[in-house]
Amino acid sequence: MIWRLMVILGGLCVLLHGAEGSRSRGGRTVTFHRTQQDVSQGGERARPRRDTSSSSSSSSSSGTPRPSRGPPFTSCKTPLTPAEHKVLDDNTHETGFNGDDGSYVILTWVGDGTGVVLVLSTFSAPIDSFLEGGSSRLYRSTDYAKSFHDISDRINNTFIREEFGVSVGPGTSVILTADIPVLDHQGGIIFTSTDAGATFKFIQLPFHPVQPITYHYQNPDYLVALSIDGGLWLSLDFGAKWTKVHDGVHSFSWGAGNNLFLSFSRTEAVDAEERGDLVLKRTTDLGKTFTIIHEDIFSFGYIGAFLFFSVMEDPRSPRVMYFSSDQGDTFSRALLPSASTEQFYSILDGDEEMLFMHVDNPGDTFFGTMYTSDDRGILFSKSLERHLFDGHRKSDFTNITSLRGVYLTNKLDEDGRIRSVISFNRGGAWRQLQKPDNVECGKQVKNCNLHIHGEHSRNNRIVPMMALSEPTAVGLVIAHGTVGDSLSSSQHPDVFVSSDGGYTWRGTLRGPHHYSILDSGGLIVAVEAQREGQVKTIKFSTDEGRCWKSYNFTEQSFFFAGLASEPGTKAMNVSVWGFRPEDDNQPMWVAVTIDFQSLITRQCNEQDYEEWLAHSSDDGDPKRKGCVLGVRETYRRLKKQSVCRNGKGFVVSKKQSPCLCTREDYLCDYGYYRHENTSECLRQSINTSLELCLNREEDELLTAGYRKVPSDRCEGGFSPLLAVQTVIRPCGVKPSPSPPARSSSPVTHFDTPRERLVLILVCAGAGVIVLVAVVSAVIAVRRVMYRNRAPVYRFSNLQIQDDENSITGDLQSATSSNGTVCQQDSDDDLLE
Repeated sequence: MIWRLMVILGGLCVLLHGAEGSRSRGGRTVTFHRTQQDVSQGGERARPRRDTSSSSSSSSSSGTPRPSRGPPFTSCKTPLTPAEHKVLDDNTHETGFNGDDGSYVILTWVGDGTGVVLVLSTFSAPIDSFLEGGSSRLYRSTDYAKSFHDISDRINNTFIREEFGVSVGPGTSVILTADIPVLDHQGGIIFTSTDAGATFKFIQLPFHPVQPITYHYQNPDYLVALSIDGGLWLSLDFGAKWTKVHDGVHSFSWGAGNNLFLSFSRTEAVDAEERGDLVLKRTTDLGKTFTIIHEDIFSFGYIGAFLFFSVMEDPRSPRVMYFSSDQGDTFSRALLPSASTEQFYSILDGDEEMLFMHVDNPGDTFFGTMYTSDDRGILFSKSLERHLFDGHRKSDFTNITSLRGVYLTNKLDEDGRIRSVISFNRGGAWRQLQKPDNVECGKQVKNCNLHIHGEHSRNNRIVPMMALSEPTAVGLVIAHGTVGDSLSSSQHPDVFVSSDGGYTWRGTLRGPHHYSILDSGGLIVAVEAQREGQVKTIKFSTDEGRCWKSYNFTEQSFFFAGLASEPGTKAMNVSVWGFRPEDDNQPMWVAVTIDFQSLITRQCNEQDYEEWLAHSSDDGDPKRKGCVLGVRETYRRLKKQSVCRNGKGFVVSKKQSPCLCTREDYLCDYGYYRHENTSECLRQSINTSLELCLNREEDELLTAGYRKVPSDRCEGGFSPLLAVQTVIRPCGVKPSPSPPARSSSPVTHFDTPRERLVLILVCAGAGVIVLVAVVSAVIAVRRVMYRNRAPVYRFSNLQIQDDENSITGDLQSATSSNGTVCQQDSDDDLLE
């Protein structure tokens, strides 16, 4: 997975992270960009009619000192045999796109296993700048990018902007959106294909789209588009007919099923989003009817199974977050610190069970606090302090998808140094990375650890790629890093590989590289990053980076743009993209596709695989070896010494068995923190009760300070004690004074001071007696509950059913009225 999506809406920043920012649109599309600087470095001059000076990138000053080498390490290098070299020569295919000098090349894989690749060569500029005839070019391959055919005539040689690119939906559906002058046409133009680009249909739109058309995630016939005037348009027949379903729309998102969410402004004010004047709506019948979910929102998003939106409940108060796990039927305020207009929230990752949320610290600190949620997105617990988030709102947070529960990120410590930390239990605990096995630090280095370069470094052009992992390549992680006390920009980054999900590492390649995982981890390829030079060599490894072979894939080197391989890591071929000067000294795009399937011909058999216990590298309790998130997982994976093909039919196989629960299977609950020297969760020093606003009622949160990590499936073992009964009172509603009671009975008056003193003493004595009785009852109830019940969260809308010594809760969806505000203490007081 090499994709990244970033959305910043009214202070709500949603980041979905992957390994390289150039791949997007569900992992099927990768974009290569040739800047004007790249052209000048190659000694070439751009054609005047194709000059796109708006696309530029900065470079480091010539006076910047070159980075020093890190601690030395060696990796195995094996030369190719003459027979291997001939096989690769016979299966290497080079394509030169003569006369095409577009600044962007967009590659899109269409369908699964079809071998179809569409390549769009275009620009990031309006068509008006190309008065002398600038058009996009569309190429098609049916053999996994080994050869291409120019099919630009199928879209009438129409200009397609880079921002719109190639939209690929379920199956083999494709949409191209033309960029045409708005003043001269009543609507835009799209080209649709249902046969992976073999044929295209011309469609005149009744509107001008402002962004790429959005598919329904399951039904390719359902399309949604936003027009330049804020109209939301819907098509149910793959673009043949369009219906306008709403005006004044700022953003929209598909939810589960046919749920479609949108935010709109009742006025035409352009700053409605900044002022938090948007209204969040939902339709469940494809635009026929709409329901208001909440008003006065800044922005919203949808990830996993969670709908979320930020709200300023009062003009004088900061923003707060609301979450819904039932498509907006009910929602509740998240127990998170509020954020001012200068701060932001960032959802780092999420699925159906939990969310990772970053909350920015006040001021330009470049760090904040990371929280993890419960399975409803309401209760958030502190996971990591001083989490790095730089001035460009870039985070190094990475989900290591090759092993369940593993996340990697960087933190900015108090000494101003950036250090890498890793979690193996979904944010429950973080630790520094071990130093690589084949690297030794000098004696002057006090703390020798591996530190991983992330998005912060990639954005500053220190490394070309972030950490890479794939679900089909179990345990495999490839990343750039430095070894020492902290992450260093003055030290040359090297490439490191982990085969066990990040527990142990090995130095594998010196210097920065572009890398890709093929054949479900059975093959790794890499090309050395040359900022100012040209490339002609690719390196490959069949043993997870322990030994490498090098192959010169072209006789004439070229300026490197990127690696491209079919999504899913099951392919055996990879394309190297770049450009070189033509005969007239103009840049020409070049693609070289290397098919390793002819080199690695043997299909793997049972003797090539071994059983591997995941998380078994941890130096912990031997009795709990491999126990993470409540289960042991034993995978069937390829032996490192086996040189064979997993093949396209390879499926990850694993066995699971439950573990006994320990404190490691629990997070510290809201209002609690984990003690530095122990694993106990201690109550924070606060003078206010923990209160929630759920189902229009204000309840006390009853907890023993622990909650099980979402998706943890441990059984038995450690069990924190349960807190006492909840006290319910209306949410945000103060009791109104009752009118005087009318009675026909005689009224007794206490007029004299003596009578009033007696009355006061009697009332005080009665009050003391009642108080003692209440306290005694509470203590008795607490003891009984601690003794007989397992931990749960108790709210007024939970139906509790006793089952021997445990309680199962029928968790109804929490709700809060649109117009009701929970009058409680600030979250800033509850979370330190």
